[in-house]
Amino acid sequence: MPKKDEKTNVARLLDQKNIPYTSHRYDPEAGLDGAGVARQLGQDPAQVFKTLVARGASNTVYVFGIPVEESLDLKKAARAVGEKSVAMIPQKELLPLTGYVHGGCSPVGMKKRYRTVFHETAGLFGTIMVSAGKIGFQVELEPAALMALVEGTTADLTV
Repeated sequence: MPKKDEKTNVARLLDQKNIPYTSHRYDPEAGLDGAGVARQLGQDPAQVFKTLVARGASNTVYVFGIPVEESLDLKKAARAVGEKSVAMIPQKELLPLTGYVHGGCSPVGMKKRYRTVFHETAGLFGTIMVSAGKIGFQVELEPAALMALVEGTTADLTV
């Protein structure tokens, strides 16, 4: 289990920007998927968003945030960013592109700023959860604050 007082770079960035959030920790050894993490934390899986990174036909990198139980519709994602097509990046490219590992990728604090689109349901909730940038850690914050920080937009992105 992660140490209680451990802070991630995402939490430090949110502190620096004076964005209110709540930290949540889960047991990464439990081998949980996103829905399992949501249940372990007592959260509605519809409010827990996973971060996916894709590359468009133009070779531009994009970030998509969708509820953990949903699947990204690549055609809808392409339409949302004005691309002919998008494809998920290979897992080995995730760390060099974002600074995050698979299972701990956050839309906050990536190495570069990429165009970020969340599923349209993100705005329906008072708070949503995203990875805090490290396996075993999540942050819960208002969707509007998150969108403002990452300059995100919303669209219908799921199957």
